[in-house]
Amino acid sequence: MSVVASAMADASRMHILCALMDGRAWTATELSVAADIAPSTASGHLNKLLETGLLVCVVQGRHRYYSLAGCEVASLLENLMGVSVTPGTPLKTTTPNRLRRARTCYDHLAGEIAVAIYDFLQLEGWICEDGTALTPRGTAYFANAGIALAPRSRRKTCCPCLDWSERRFHAGGEVGAALLRFLLQKHWLVQAPGYRELVVTDSGKQALQRLFNISLS
Repeated sequence: MSVVASAMADASRMHILCALMDGRAWTATELSVAADIAPSTASGHLNKLLETGLLVCVVQGRHRYYSLAGCEVASLLENLMGVSVTPGTPLKTTTPNRLRRARTCYDHLAGEIAVAIYDFLQLEGWICEDGTALTPRGTAYFANAGIALAPRSRRKTCCPCLDWSERRFHAGGEVGAALLRFLLQKHWLVQAPGYRELVVTDSGKQALQRLFNISLS
């Protein structure tokens, strides 16, 4: 507790932690904007927070994304912060709205819908806690729903992939690819011409509600 309190003693680090309480992952540059400090200064604070175990860093491509180390850390921070912390600058992504709902990420689904599906799979216990495999219940559900995984695939069964618009995880690996194939084959999602955007059909909205408890307007 004393180590955590020491890490939180600096106002800039507090603003960084407050920004990350939204449950998403952000770059050092974005967090420097939230804390109103220079990017180089933010990097020093982020290293301190990593050392104390309050944050984790995910490297994806050329970018490094920082997030809270888990819900336990978020609960601890909430208790320690109380109501005395003034939030810094709110963080926003610059992803066009038409791409935020649903798009392709290589061969799997990304965007708001993909993140919601991943959350649902974890909530129902259909993927393991670290997101790297289907559980027996998940395997049975996929089979009953007709979501077919490629047999003898050399790729990972499932892996958490950080969504660049939502800054939370969606399902990658064969599970993510199988979900996208399934939704496209059913014509619940259709590919917009010329880009990665996916459009949800009316029947797709009903199916997403039925299969994954996702309500779309």
